[in-house]
Amino acid sequence: MARVQDAYRQSIRAFSVLLVLVGIAMVVSALARGGGPLSVGVVLGLALALLGCGRLFLARQGAAPRSGGA
Repeated sequence: MARVQDAYRQSIRAFSVLLVLVGIAMVVSALARGGGPLSVGVVLGLALALLGCGRLFLARQGAAPRSGGA
């Protein structure tokens, strides 16, 4: 079961990093094409980057092992 949880945590981290990278790429692309600070590409790119950072933060905070009681 620990291997499955480790794979899950790694996939969460990888997906989070991917979200951050896609968000940054969207912002750069929108600004390079002449978009303003409130253009759709900039706003959505920032939202994706912040979402990825938030997921990384939560994944890092939730790394403490849980006790398996019920």
